[in-house]
Amino acid sequence: MTDLQPKVAIVDSFLQAFASIPRSQQRAVMNFVSKFRENPRSPGINYEVIRNARDKNFRSVRMGRDYRGIVLSPEKGDVYILLWVGKHDDAYQWAMRNRCQIHPATGSLQLFEADHEFEATPAPGTEEYPTKPAAEPPQEVPQPPLFDLQEETLSSLGVPQERIALVQALRTEEELEGIESKLPVEAFEALYLLAAGTPLPEILQEYGPQEQEPVDTEDYGSALERPATQRRFYVPEDEQELSRMLNAPLERWRVFLHPGQRRLVERDWNGPVRVLGGAGTGKTVVAMHRARWLASNLQWQDGERLLFTTFTSNLALDIEENLRKICTPEQMKRIEVIHLDAWVSQFVRRNNYGSRIVYPGDGNSPFDQCWQLATALIPAEPGLPDSFYLEEFKRVILPQQILSRQEYFRADRRGRGVALNRRQRAQIWPVFEEMREQLTRQGCVTAEDAVHYALDLLEKGEDSRQYKAVIVDETQDFSDQSLRLLRALVPERVNDMFLVGDAHQRIYQRTTSLKQCGINIIGRGRKLKINYRTTELIRRFATAMLEGIEFDDLDGGTDSTRDYRSLVLGEAPVIKNLATHAEEAQWIIEQINELVDAGIELQDICVVCRITRSCNRYRKAVEKAGFPTRMLSRRQVDDRNAEGVRFATMHRVKGLEFRVIFMADISAGIVPLNVALEASQDVVEKRLTELNERALFHVAATRAVRHLFISSNGTPSEYLD
Repeated sequence: MTDLQPKVAIVDSFLQAFASIPRSQQRAVMNFVSKFRENPRSPGINYEVIRNARDKNFRSVRMGRDYRGIVLSPEKGDVYILLWVGKHDDAYQWAMRNRCQIHPATGSLQLFEADHEFEATPAPGTEEYPTKPAAEPPQEVPQPPLFDLQEETLSSLGVPQERIALVQALRTEEELEGIESKLPVEAFEALYLLAAGTPLPEILQEYGPQEQEPVDTEDYGSALERPATQRRFYVPEDEQELSRMLNAPLERWRVFLHPGQRRLVERDWNGPVRVLGGAGTGKTVVAMHRARWLASNLQWQDGERLLFTTFTSNLALDIEENLRKICTPEQMKRIEVIHLDAWVSQFVRRNNYGSRIVYPGDGNSPFDQCWQLATALIPAEPGLPDSFYLEEFKRVILPQQILSRQEYFRADRRGRGVALNRRQRAQIWPVFEEMREQLTRQGCVTAEDAVHYALDLLEKGEDSRQYKAVIVDETQDFSDQSLRLLRALVPERVNDMFLVGDAHQRIYQRTTSLKQCGINIIGRGRKLKINYRTTELIRRFATAMLEGIEFDDLDGGTDSTRDYRSLVLGEAPVIKNLATHAEEAQWIIEQINELVDAGIELQDICVVCRITRSCNRYRKAVEKAGFPTRMLSRRQVDDRNAEGVRFATMHRVKGLEFRVIFMADISAGIVPLNVALEASQDVVEKRLTELNERALFHVAATRAVRHLFISSNGTPSEYLD
């Protein structure tokens, strides 16, 4: 009888340690890991017991000439876990500081720093157990415990037995942050959210035990299969997946998912799913893993594909590049990634649509030229500003595909700031009629009309392309007609649609209701609440920009940021006002120099501006100071291995993240952009534009992972008051 293949897992701490090894030494470690995964019982592997290790199952193995790996090799079961790698002495020190064990209540496999078993645990804030200094001076009246919870409850949250007294002694959130490394990640996260005000029942539902049966604390094979374990421990499927992990060890999103994220990804949904989440909560990561899961687990017929779409071309490029990092070539054959305008263009041309699709531009596009001719028919009565007509065309005529004056009389104009009676509509209709006539003469059509034509084709069943499922990223930026088109692309059935978005990041379109577009998500609306990207202080700053504004949940309801938190407090954003552009540029250069001295690489720094002109100005200054730079393009994926400070507009940086973000030229007239605000005299349109400007600022600020610098010159933006 053939022995079963041993189960070999890798924990995220191993990948982080591996990433810190010099590249010249990584190859030897990679070769060892590959052979180890193939046969961890090979006679050539010499397992050595580690004296004074905090865990009886820890063993050391030689990985190359100078490096040792720490492996968990339990006595029970055929399981091996790669925990850490480093120089000989460093590896042994790590083994004496850490413990890996199965929690008796939750059943999850946990890795955390350990104390000496028989020493009394000092209270937080003492010399033996230092914590971060409290933000406020000591109070005369003793503070109550941070958590008034019984031992059983704390255990249900994943707190190890040896940490319960320590947690019960905590008084402040700062003390909790000070012992983060002493707690398993899921226990720290649960306690942090509890301290932030999340109700205990919600915490227990998310982090409490998921099984009723008693937990076998020696069964590591079963522990590795639990979702709570899989946020840090992973069993590679094959040699190719292992290679992808080791070639990008710091991109943890490729492999490790929060249990809440995994529950969204790895299941059959009985219809469309909508996933909300603030910036940094991993919506796009969830969508990509969902695509991978569907590509692997559905029964695919010849010609069937999965459509993964988003609103802009640069986001589609980024998503496709990242999907290739987590999917096999076979899986990618089933996934089509394209932004919707490009899909519509290809679809209608494939169906003999002869007109050219045109878009509003900078005044010289075919659309603009046709519009200039149409505006010659603007009547003296009812005395409306010129800006009104283009807004009416975009907001009313195109979305409802109005082609005649009679249809315009019946048009729904809710949300427009100017009321029109029947006589006034008749007076202004010739402008829109002329616009359509000019477009026809030029052989052009608007993007909205192309979408309507595509919908007509689908409803008539004249196209044979089959989609088994549709995944939508940045759903908040899609128009009603675009969502109706996506609904028409796939029949209503199990696993048909998966839509992620956040109205707080809506920077292009008006409010959209999935329900009104024929997408029924009743019972299948979910929300991600933990920001894994930015620090809490950066999150608070960015979210404050939207304070007091009501946002929708993409389906006619409302969405709040009150339950949206980051798990690292971090440093407050640095805000600086300088007298001139030159002084601001010099200040940015000085900060970059300090960051480089602190070990931050240039490719982890991005300077973000509202307009391209500002980007070009500061880019020239940074290059003159001797730093290489790269301007992010809408049509090209950024090679993050290429050296250079990145520069991007606020629109382009959406969907990306950098360790350091500089928001530059946040000055009056630029942010918010006066040209945009003054483009309309309609009160409603002005309010929408102002909201879009605030959302752009919010999006740019939430790209920062650890450091956010905001600078202005002359009079600072009103947003910085």
